[in-house]
Amino acid sequence: DSVDDFVPDNIDASGGSGGGSGEGADVTYNGSVKSIMQSSCVGCHSSPPVNGAPFALVNFNQVSQRASSILSVMDKQSGTANAMPPSGRLPQSTINIIEQWIANGKPEN
Repeated sequence: DSVDDFVPDNIDASGGSGGGSGEGADVTYNGSVKSIMQSSCVGCHSSPPVNGAPFALVNFNQVSQRASSILSVMDKQSGTANAMPPSGRLPQSTINIIEQWIANGKPEN
């Protein structure tokens, strides 16, 4: 396994969380996205934001309102202007979770 294979414990490798009605059907903010935000974004996008971050990403409403732009900057290659997080691109499997959450309609629970 490589670091690119990392996915949160509650998500199976196919992008779903097991037992759902379809692949990725159970990806929710509280179940998957919140932990990604906490580990990868809140270091700067806290409340109040630090290190030059222009806004907070600490709760469902903040993340949901900016979901498309979050996905856009996470999907950029490391070193590209405005790529997030600045420490390096997240594994594609993690980015796929954000993408699936948006496709599911950004459910909170």
